Amino acid sequence: MDEEIELEMSTLCQDLTDGSKTVKVEIYRGSGSKWHLEVVDEFGNSTVWDDQFSTDVAALEELKSTIKDEGIDALIGMPYE
Repeated sequence: MDEEIELEMSTLCQDLTDGSKTVKVEIYRGSGSKWHLEVVDEFGNSTVWDDQFSTDVAALEELKSTIKDEGIDALIGMPYE
């Protein structure tokens, strides 16, 4: 029996640019659960945080902190061939 989980997308989902590079920010949760943070780069590579967040704002703040500390390149993978 497959149950389909309906996701709630945060209004904070956005494209985030640092310098000349842009990533797609996806913040979402299942019914009644905590928020998940996923970043998709220009090549379709996905980075998903293991931690979950009590608010969507906390998830976005974590991403911005990561970019500040490690740079946006830490979230961009190699192109598929």
